[in-house]
Amino acid sequence: MSEDTARRGDGVAGVWERLRRFPAPVTYPVALALLACAEVLLRVGSLRENLALALLLGVCTTLPLTFVLGADRAVAVRAGAAVAVTSAGVLALTPFRALTLAGVVAQLASVYWLGRAGAPRLSGALVLPYVVLALASQDDLTTRVMAVLVTTLASAAAATGIAHHVRSAALAHSATERAFADTLLAHAARGERARIARELHDVVAHHISMIAVQAETARLTTAGLPADGATRLLAIGDTARSALTEMRRLLGVLREDADVGVTRRPQPGLRQLMELIDDSRDASGSRTRLIVSGPVAALEPGIEVTAFRIVQEALTNARRHARGAAVDVELHYSDEDLAIRVRDNGPGPPIGTSNSEASGVSQGSDVSHSSDVSPTSDAGHGLLGMRERAATVGGTLRTGPAPGGGFLVEARLPVRAEALV
Repeated sequence: MSEDTARRGDGVAGVWERLRRFPAPVTYPVALALLACAEVLLRVGSLRENLALALLLGVCTTLPLTFVLGADRAVAVRAGAAVAVTSAGVLALTPFRALTLAGVVAQLASVYWLGRAGAPRLSGALVLPYVVLALASQDDLTTRVMAVLVTTLASAAAATGIAHHVRSAALAHSATERAFADTLLAHAARGERARIARELHDVVAHHISMIAVQAETARLTTAGLPADGATRLLAIGDTARSALTEMRRLLGVLREDADVGVTRRPQPGLRQLMELIDDSRDASGSRTRLIVSGPVAALEPGIEVTAFRIVQEALTNARRHARGAAVDVELHYSDEDLAIRVRDNGPGPPIGTSNSEASGVSQGSDVSHSSDVSPTSDAGHGLLGMRERAATVGGTLRTGPAPGGGFLVEARLPVRAEALV
């Protein structure tokens, strides 16, 4: 190979490498413009009189494609460039018959990218000028055939671009729906894990710890206990402590990312009831009393939590709907159940409301003892929530007007463990 040939090879390779450095939206239109000019020069015999205009049209049918290609182009910019390509293509086809193959490729790319960018109507409208030329060019067979060919190919290109856009939009919508559903599912799962963790912590872990304590107490305080019995009690305590350790580990797994930013504390019980009464008294500024009767005894943790929440909701309703009214909270312990009565001396149910209406309202809302709230108004479900809480531990709850005026909430919760089943 001669030195001149090697230099020419290096020069062509260098030009190609420099062209490859440009982005595709610039490289492809420039290449098409060069091809269009080359085709015009090859057809110089038939275009001699309009050579300069044909070269200009060849450039105009290809270079505007730069503003159509690329993912970051605005739809308005794409539309203007595509209209320029189509206008130049129609002028090149008739009357000058200078439409090049590169110009046709640019026209197809324009309508395709316009449809893909989300402008289906304009993409289809750009095919119409060629349809008009195909119908109007009755005497010029060459122009008519060329117009029909461009119409067919451009229609296919526009349909392909529109279909691609519709498919991409559908996939994006489906992905959004899946992400939303996954978020809801994850939120529900975290809430369920947190609820299970609270139940395990407040009820099951308490019983296991009591087993360990009672086994250890029995081993140390029982007089004359055989060595085998002491060994068995020690094994029971060790097993309970091991189970409690595993329970804590399980709680850590369940509460992982379930209560982010939330201060964790044990569920309240009847021991915290006096604090609740004080808070209610301070918040409402009215007289609130706690009356306890019967043999006070520690109840099941689930029973105490339910009793506390019922009293808490009843005080909240009284503070909201019977503002300033005095409230009495009564607890009566017996061998069978715990009776709870929360009564206020407020206005009670609206005047003219029958007992059946008040009872019906009390089952679904917490507004039945306010004189300024209609029994048909859309309120919360505080009383229904109390009723459901009582039912979960095998208890009952009744609400309605109190004898002599005001509103009354009565609940009976079982105190025996078998009643919880």
